[in-house]
Amino acid sequence: MLIADDQAMVRAGFAMILAAEDDIEVVDGLQAVELAEQHRPDVVLMDIRMPRLDGLEALRRLTRPGTVNPPKVVVATTFDDDSYVHRALSDGACGFLIKDSGPALLVEAIRAAASGEALVSPSITVRLLRRLNNLVTTTGQARSALSARELEVVRLVARGLTNAEIATELSISVGTVKTHLGNVQTKLPARNRVEIAAWAWESGLIDRR
Repeated sequence: MLIADDQAMVRAGFAMILAAEDDIEVVDGLQAVELAEQHRPDVVLMDIRMPRLDGLEALRRLTRPGTVNPPKVVVATTFDDDSYVHRALSDGACGFLIKDSGPALLVEAIRAAASGEALVSPSITVRLLRRLNNLVTTTGQARSALSARELEVVRLVARGLTNAEIATELSISVGTVKTHLGNVQTKLPARNRVEIAAWAWESGLIDRR
C-alpha cells in the first residue's frame, strides 16, 4: 500500500502501525499519483489537504474512468466535514477515516478496502448515510429491480455488516454474498457498498429512527 500525507510524522506513524501487520507492506510518499503508477499498490491511504495536488484531485486521477486496475483509496483526514466525505466517496474512495480513529480501525479500513469492502469512521457513518443525496434516490423502478434476497443483503450492508457477517446472518456463502452485491451494484447502479448503503437510507429501505 501507499501512504500520501504532507506531514512526515503522520506518515511515519501510519507506516509504523501498518508495517507491523504481516500482510501489509507500506510504501510512503507525497506524489501519490506518480507513485501509484510506479508501484501499483493495492490500497492508497490518502490525506485531503496536501500541497501542489490535494487529496481529492489525486483521488479523481487515481480512479478516473478507463484506469486499469485502479488502487482502492482510503481517505484519512483531521477534517470531519460532510462535504469532504461526500466528495471523496462520490469520487470513488473506499473508506473515510478521521485520523484520531485509532490503529485498529486504520488496519481494518485498509483490509476492508483491499478485499473490496468499505469502512467509514463510526463517528460519521450514520450522518453520512442520511445526508448523501447525489446517489440513486428512492424510485420504485430501482427498488423493484432488486430481488427479495438482494434487498435483504442491502439492508444488512446498510447496517454495517461485513460480507462474512451477512453470510452468517442469511446462511449463505461469502461468495454468494459477493455475487448478490455485484448484481445490486449493477442494478442501482452503485460503485461500492458505501453507495449501496447510502441508497438504502435515502430510499427509505432502512428505518431512520
